[in-house]
Amino acid sequence: MIALPLILLGLAWLQELLDQLVFAGRWNLAMGPGSPWWTLLTAPFSHAGFGHLLANSLAFLPLSYLVLARSREAYLGVWITVILMEIPVWLLWPIGAHGLSGVVYGLLGYLVLIGFLERRPLPVLLSIAALVLYGSALPGLLPWASPAGVSWIGHASGFVAGLLTALAIHQAPTQSGN
Repeated sequence: MIALPLILLGLAWLQELLDQLVFAGRWNLAMGPGSPWWTLLTAPFSHAGFGHLLANSLAFLPLSYLVLARSREAYLGVWITVILMEIPVWLLWPIGAHGLSGVVYGLLGYLVLIGFLERRPLPVLLSIAALVLYGSALPGLLPWASPAGVSWIGHASGFVAGLLTALAIHQAPTQSGN
């Protein structure tokens, strides 16, 4: 499972490399108005150039490993919930979106909330680490604080997905057999 974030990030880099070398930056797999349903699955791996991908990569890997420090189920849960939360954005939002930032905000949302819910040392430490390292990204959830061309709605839906995942993981019965 430790290789999973590297594999997922490798897919994003491979897509961008092919996009730039073969398609001159025109092979975007973004979700948006009129795009097919499968773009919900490809959008996280599609970026608007290497700068966009690098910015997402620098947050994606550390946040991925912080969530994986909690559990494999939490990591997969964040991914699944982010994709599910993309559905209303894909159906209703008039502008296309792509990039790993929705997943990044999902991971951040999960980490921010899980420590407050569980009130145990490791989850609290993960929440504090996430806030200290990435709390400056939280204004990206607001439409008036996001730069032009940045999908604040994708960030917000990802963050809500992370919060929902933390709530679901926290409320799930334990596997201890009791």
